[in-house]
Amino acid sequence: MSDRFYFRQFLSGRDFAMTDPMARQMVNFVYAIGDRDTGEAMLVDPAYDVDGLLDAVGSDGMRLTGVLATHYHPDHIGGSMMGFDLEGVAKLLDRVDVPVHVQADEVEFVCEVTGLTPDQLSPHRSGDLVSVGAVDISLIHTPGHTPGSQCFFVDGRLVAGDTLFLDGCGRMDLPGSDPAAMYESLTRKLAKVPDDTVLYPGHRYSVESSATMGTTRQHNIVFRPTSREQWLAAFAG
Repeated sequence: MSDRFYFRQFLSGRDFAMTDPMARQMVNFVYAIGDRDTGEAMLVDPAYDVDGLLDAVGSDGMRLTGVLATHYHPDHIGGSMMGFDLEGVAKLLDRVDVPVHVQADEVEFVCEVTGLTPDQLSPHRSGDLVSVGAVDISLIHTPGHTPGSQCFFVDGRLVAGDTLFLDGCGRMDLPGSDPAAMYESLTRKLAKVPDDTVLYPGHRYSVESSATMGTTRQHNIVFRPTSREQWLAAFAG
């Protein structure tokens, strides 16, 4: 699978949307996952510059067959944010008709933010598999940052959105966030992810763009508390 597995990490403001000040400020990562043999690919959290992202995937000889959304915030899937209207999945669907895979708890929020309708979304539960060619992507529901946040485990990689960064985790002071749920997601839901898995976060909030889960567990402050009570005391305020 390693020979046919296709994976790219794009940084907003650098690899695409280069002239967009919001893209440069937010430093979002977008990911492409696919199967080189079939030429099929999916984009994770396409926002800011849909045409640029589709063209980049196309230049690799790949065609888009789906979208994976980690969560509903506009900097990940498009919508209105801080007075800016950000491109995202709604514009993408105007250009190519593909399924948009979301966590079931997130459907209402995705529709509200993007203007899409429920019939345009493919809702999933934790543990579901989404395939692109012969590549299977495992969906892990990790609420905390939002009710329907999800991570994608594929070929020894964890694409984590805003659930987990190399340093810290997603904000828990926003509508729909839940510190107790975040603790469960980090310490239980992601506990099954091996240490040699490479973590790919939703933003570049650290010098490095990726790191193994073992290194992250060793150095990330969110893994230092040794109990639920300690964790909530440190991060729930």
